[in-house]
Amino acid sequence: MTAAPKKQACPFCRIAAGEEPAYVVYEDETLLAFLDRRPLFPGHSLLIPKEHYQTLTDLPEEAVGPLFRFAKLLARAVEEAMAAEGTFVAINTRVSQSVPHLHVHIVPRRRGDGLRGFFWPRQGYRDEAHALAVKEAIKAAVARHLREDRHPS
Repeated sequence: MTAAPKKQACPFCRIAAGEEPAYVVYEDETLLAFLDRRPLFPGHSLLIPKEHYQTLTDLPEEAVGPLFRFAKLLARAVEEAMAAEGTFVAINTRVSQSVPHLHVHIVPRRRGDGLRGFFWPRQGYRDEAHALAVKEAIKAAVARHLREDRHPS
């Protein structure tokens, strides 16, 4: 299976191409992670394959492992960077998928944070400085975990 052609209308393809701004917390040849523009909580990050695949079922088998290995690392990094008690990791497929480009949500969680069912209050960033500080904290945690995974103690 080959990647679907990139659509100029896809905002995530434009972010991956560097045509739209984003608070990027990680990037390699095939994956990109950035802060959600409408976060449930500060630190809410999105992980995407750079190639345009609409849903998880469209993703080639050989890309599944790398995507989820990094989702696991990003979940640890977000939890650490945001001093969270845990994370919520989710993928919407078509229904409730606001952008038709495969993306994994990594959301920091705390007991009593108000997240119940699927009626979630959105808590944005206070300002650009807050978003930049969160981005840098997650980016630093990702780098630490990448070093640890490459060179375990």
